Amino acid sequence: MRLFATLCLIFSAAALTACSTQSDAPEANGEPIVSPILTSDDAKDPYSYAQPEIARVTHVALDLALDFENRNVGGTATLDIMAADGADTVILDTMALEISSVTDDAGNALPFELGAAKDGMGAPLAITMGDKRQVVITYTSGPDAKALQWLVPAQTAGGEHPYLLSQGQPTLNRTWIPTQDSPGIRQTWEAKITAPDPLTVVMSGLSGGDPVDTGEGRRTFSFAMDKPVAPYLIAIAAGDIVFQELGPRSGVWTEPVMLDRAAAELADTEKMIDAAEELYGEYRWGRYDMIVLPPSFPYGGMENPVMTFLTPTFIAGDRSLTGLIAHELAHSWSGNLVTNANWADSWLNEGTTSYFENRIIEKLYGEKRASQERALNFAAMEDTIAEEGAANAITALHLTGENAAPEGGTSGVIYDKGATFLHTVESIVGREKFDVWLESWFDRHAFEPATSAMFLADMRDNLVKGDEGLEARLMLDEWVYKPGLPSNALRPDPAAFAEVDKAAEAYASSRTLDEAVWGKWTSAERLRLLSKLPRDLSDEELAKLDNDLGLSASGNNEILFAWLELALQNRYEPAVPLAEKFLGTVGRRKFVSPLFEALMEQGTWGQPIARRIYAKTRSGYHAVTTGTVDEVLSGGG
Repeated sequence: MRLFATLCLIFSAAALTACSTQSDAPEANGEPIVSPILTSDDAKDPYSYAQPEIARVTHVALDLALDFENRNVGGTATLDIMAADGADTVILDTMALEISSVTDDAGNALPFELGAAKDGMGAPLAITMGDKRQVVITYTSGPDAKALQWLVPAQTAGGEHPYLLSQGQPTLNRTWIPTQDSPGIRQTWEAKITAPDPLTVVMSGLSGGDPVDTGEGRRTFSFAMDKPVAPYLIAIAAGDIVFQELGPRSGVWTEPVMLDRAAAELADTEKMIDAAEELYGEYRWGRYDMIVLPPSFPYGGMENPVMTFLTPTFIAGDRSLTGLIAHELAHSWSGNLVTNANWADSWLNEGTTSYFENRIIEKLYGEKRASQERALNFAAMEDTIAEEGAANAITALHLTGENAAPEGGTSGVIYDKGATFLHTVESIVGREKFDVWLESWFDRHAFEPATSAMFLADMRDNLVKGDEGLEARLMLDEWVYKPGLPSNALRPDPAAFAEVDKAAEAYASSRTLDEAVWGKWTSAERLRLLSKLPRDLSDEELAKLDNDLGLSASGNNEILFAWLELALQNRYEPAVPLAEKFLGTVGRRKFVSPLFEALMEQGTWGQPIARRIYAKTRSGYHAVTTGTVDEVLSGGG
């Protein structure tokens, strides 16, 4: 365990930071890594019960057993606490945990109280620790812990063994780990996980070596993360999984029947790491491994340190969707190294990462692909702003009010407007200067939480440097704090999709497409065309599109999804069986929710179809996905 004897508090306008103390804390360059706690009003997290300025968790040690029959994890969490002088109570976040006992490190019982639960937040756990600075919580997760998805063998590719996967972001890890579940309270951690043989366990920490046979058909796996991370980045998966090396510091885990396809799609990973380091400095996490999960995983990817979690839907056979890998890798700097202090500033994670992703793509695959992907994202941003309204506060980067909730905001703003902001700054100050500044931002705030105010202050101090003319041209406050799209936004090059847009215009009048040209286009070009087609099409026109372009047979899930959404929006009956199959085998929320929404919008035609399909597929989706789709279906008549 890592114990801190004292807490030295230094107050400033921006932050409360911890002084270095003699300890065996994780070290970088021989010095302990102590992540500060930010106390400014814009840094406080209203979606956590924690009071980190009084007592904060610095290290979590898990000793847990996986119970596939009862679908729970149980054991102990030992927490190291750093507390201000005189503090005798620490408050943790929990959700539906069964707490059996709380003791100190000597086994002496400590008083605790589990408060009333609130929707979306769970219940606070207050532990009276006196002068102790380590607490041991014995507990079991609830059967419906939202972070955890327990799959039966039939829901896996191999079909022989059960599977467990977790998704902690934004605030779901409190359903299986009692800790301070706020992105601004960074913690180191370690774990011992016992699972039934022959299942293999992986986590988002470095492995402690081969598993230990613990008898009764079970094995124990050990892991450690010696750098402080946001608690949502603690992740676990267990199943019939195997490993293949991709490079000297990268590899992929997945089910045996998927390994060859996954490894082939991820062959450029080591090149991506090299490209990212050339752009913005050292990769600081040791290894960069990935696990390709069963298709029920609700996201495209999750940037868990040293073990990125991936959906299999990115496997297209031609590496055309590997921008996802570049995105999750980029999070190793923007999001994992420097993390938004709370969910009001999610754009600091996702917008910066989306910009970084595009730079990696450009470096590896060229300007054409990068410019096309920028144009697609710019269009998504424009669609979002048009749909929400340019005066709507939800289109500001820094979110306020109910928009600042853990699942608040929209991807068109958090990801795409955030990236557009940074592309715009780069275009004004010049790439060389911008890159120097961004790398220095990561260095100055490594392993720390950050806010929009900090980001802009750093940019003004170290990039603008008092140049009033440059300050005026950048329009920084307007980008971050105001809704809509500032007038200085860097717009995509019209040439990026000139040929595609011309073909879309021709189709609007002739209803014909050159299938040979389609065959030569990139995935980005094909997606652009599908987005530009008329929204109202007849059954005959849809059938011809499908026949000429082979849309229903596409191995690219992004294209298949775009086709199904267009078809369902036009009540195209022949697409329903394929949509049902797709929704029954894919749990990625990005695909699932819009298709159900498309059906629900079709009234008496689509709503019965949506409810029939959802009745069959819901049990196979992660809670992240069902939480969204439940709302979609509840809105119908």
